[in-house]
Amino acid sequence: MGEDIKWLNLALVGLICIIQTFFDLAPEGPWDSRSFTRGVIGLIGIGCLYVSWFRFTFAKKGLIPTIKIWKRPEKSWLYVMIFGIVCYVFVISINHFEIDKYFPKTTGMIVMLVGSLSILNASYVWLVVNGPLSQSEAYEQE
Repeated sequence: MGEDIKWLNLALVGLICIIQTFFDLAPEGPWDSRSFTRGVIGLIGIGCLYVSWFRFTFAKKGLIPTIKIWKRPEKSWLYVMIFGIVCYVFVISINHFEIDKYFPKTTGMIVMLVGSLSILNASYVWLVVNGPLSQSEAYEQE
């Protein structure tokens, strides 16, 4: 068979990096700013979590989830869309209920970025698989 893709170590490193952003444990770094260092470590954690998710979901190394490697893109695009919407609702909720003070300051921006990229990816997959850019639509027009 193929090589066993390691994803758990990356997930643990990513979680540790993200959890540290809730605490003021980071050094000042070369830029003399503890909060900036926390943010950089948090972004590294997000990157590790993404790569770990990709390896777990698609059982291969890579970064870009092309439609060819999706098992059922005609159905799973909806799950990605719902995830993106949940990210939006999360940010709106923490601001509405004023619990944003318990999160790092950039949480909303990063979660909105993840949600926006998810919605963009889901929209693209829908357009290509079920929407006006699908192959069946192209053949019907000819």
